[in-house]
Amino acid sequence: MSSTETFWAEPKPTALLVLADGTVIEGFGLGAEGRAVAEVCFNTAMTGYEEILTDPSYAGQIITFTFPHIGNVGTNEEDIESVNMAATPGACGVILHAAITRPSNFRATRHLDAWLKARNIIGLGGIDTRALTGLIRAKGMPNAVIAHARDGKFDLDALKKEAAAWPGLVGMDLVPQVTSGQRFTWTETEWVWGQGYGRQENPDLNVVAIDYGIKRNILRLLAGIGANVTVVPATTAAEDILALKPDGVFLSNGPGDPAATGKYAVPVIEALIEKDIPTFGICLGHQMLGLAVGGTTKKMHQGHHGANHPVKDLETGKVEITSMNHGFAVDRDSLPGNVKETHVSLFDGSNCGLAMTDRPVFSVQYHPEASPGPRDSHYLFRRFAGLMRDRKSA
Repeated sequence: MSSTETFWAEPKPTALLVLADGTVIEGFGLGAEGRAVAEVCFNTAMTGYEEILTDPSYAGQIITFTFPHIGNVGTNEEDIESVNMAATPGACGVILHAAITRPSNFRATRHLDAWLKARNIIGLGGIDTRALTGLIRAKGMPNAVIAHARDGKFDLDALKKEAAAWPGLVGMDLVPQVTSGQRFTWTETEWVWGQGYGRQENPDLNVVAIDYGIKRNILRLLAGIGANVTVVPATTAAEDILALKPDGVFLSNGPGDPAATGKYAVPVIEALIEKDIPTFGICLGHQMLGLAVGGTTKKMHQGHHGANHPVKDLETGKVEITSMNHGFAVDRDSLPGNVKETHVSLFDGSNCGLAMTDRPVFSVQYHPEASPGPRDSHYLFRRFAGLMRDRKSA
């Protein structure tokens, strides 16, 4: 579909969002047909919708974009963030306010509607996303079913029952849906204007990245600091990681409840920390590192999803504009004495970073590989490289 009129010309609604409390929101369908049950969140980013929709951390979620115009630069094959193309692509649904406009960008290769169909993502458009966002802010992120049928026929009672019966993300381990099935090596570096993506050909560091749902740009920045990156599945044993002789270990982002994934991931992280291997975690990796050092995590009311989140570095006093996507957080009050809080959110004061005082181990809740600042947080990758080189020289 290439015209805006195509979506909004139907005489009756062709898509629904049915909340667990029985609320029904009607709109017009786009993308794939069918239905999906998930948690509904809102994202405040104005750009980067393709990267957001392909972030594996969004598995089990339906994204409501607060910015009204989504799709105006189309889609392309370079901005996809998911590494494991055979796995769940990320978000299972998307909710928009305005009709998708015709792509207007020299990099565009496909209309967003066609792209959503190809990735089996269900879309709902033409609704008041401000009202839905207000509902989420007041009541928290609801469980819901998003459904799209071209003929506009729905079994409303069945959809209500399905939404009400879904248990939600607490206690849910979604990492098996998005992690890589086998080990592989990554050498691609970040994109440069006029050159495209580069290649790391002279690495002096060996990094093992544990894939809980890793994003491509994280891997590019790891390669960019001089690392040969070996990506391993989420269930890889500590002995197998140590056998690769890493200079450092990276704990990736990912979806679901960190406490559920931590049942098998935390013992591995604990064993790596005991070896004094420099360790860096992002997002879910941050939360599971918090668990591994003795802390706890908790479900957030509305989560943090967007590209305009101010975070204060308590070490320097500087404020970074960051990209975030998480519905769980590390409870700072649960952290032991040998762990210090390094970053906090200036929106709600929640924990956004930690570091061990007696080990070369640190993590952040936000996504430093994203570019809202645009490079405010890249120093974290250089810090990781410094820890690895210090250990090698020692």
